[in-house]
Amino acid sequence: MRSANEVRGYHIQGNDEAIGHVEDFIVDDETWAIRYLVVDTSNWWLGKRVLIAPHWATAVSWEQKNVCVGLNRERIKNGPEWSARTAISRDYETRLHEHYGRPAYWIDEERRARVAQPESRPVWTGN
Repeated sequence: MRSANEVRGYHIQGNDEAIGHVEDFIVDDETWAIRYLVVDTSNWWLGKRVLIAPHWATAVSWEQKNVCVGLNRERIKNGPEWSARTAISRDYETRLHEHYGRPAYWIDEERRARVAQPESRPVWTGN
């Protein structure tokens, strides 16, 4: 396990070129799961910040401070931009996941929640 502060500044490497660096994190306020890395792309595309889910990483080099993702610059450039001034809605997340062709985390979570809940059955009281 690594500290989030340690990962801040790690380089994001696409499958063609460098994409940017980890600037911050988006944390789910209910589960405390890190949902997204906020990636600053100013090294090649000034002013754009994008979100990448941590589980989209294909490799992490702790020694080189590098996170590899299976995305290229063109895909990132055409993807939904993120702004800290706007709340992340389910609509935005759906567009983000669809653009990158990645499964939505909330579908698996909803499925797990349904499985974990016991079936609702009437209780026999014996009367």
